[in-house]
Amino acid sequence: MPHRPRPALPLASTPTRPRSNTLLTESHVDDIWLVAGLGNPGPGYAGNRHNVGQMVLAELADRLSATFKSHKANAAVAEGRTAPGGPRLVLAKPNTYMNLSGGPISALLKFYKLDPSRLIVLHDELDIPFDTLRLKFGGGHGGHNGIRDTIAHLGTGDFTRARIGIGRPPGRQPAADFVLRDFSAEERQTLPNLLVDTADAVELIATEGLPAAQLKFHTAG
Repeated sequence: MPHRPRPALPLASTPTRPRSNTLLTESHVDDIWLVAGLGNPGPGYAGNRHNVGQMVLAELADRLSATFKSHKANAAVAEGRTAPGGPRLVLAKPNTYMNLSGGPISALLKFYKLDPSRLIVLHDELDIPFDTLRLKFGGGHGGHNGIRDTIAHLGTGDFTRARIGIGRPPGRQPAADFVLRDFSAEERQTLPNLLVDTADAVELIATEGLPAAQLKFHTAG
């Protein structure tokens, strides 16, 4: 599916990506980003709106030619560089349900000896219209149980969030039911573009910083 039109903003060229799914063994802390996609485990939840963060991880893993493998932190992990000599991304899917996401994320930060400032959490956001992406650093949980548990385990909210808009439920449908349903047929026509945009934003945060990513994706049409 073609990318949506974007404003003309200066962007760095993208070198050819390495094709390796080998787990990383030696790296510098300032070279690594932990990218955690929130969701619920199992195929029954895979297409739910609540799992959109993990859908983005699938896009990133495909770009890195990386395969998810079981990790002792109770998560599935895939690793690779964004480009030769570029930053390393550790993609992580907690094996827990959404409201227990913080344990695996905290354990992975400790395993890789990373500060929470090197964490990017990808999650669904009811308060943002569907097909909209908002990026931020720090703040509270905003009622999101996965973010709530992550803050509780880390003892801080000082990490980057990619807030992927899914919009509010129609009519009087409870939010809890809405997030646990798959995207509609109409939404699935646009969803691939949203996943690509979010994956692009993650790579830009890792290579050029959060302000550069906000400039691009907060003004994208």
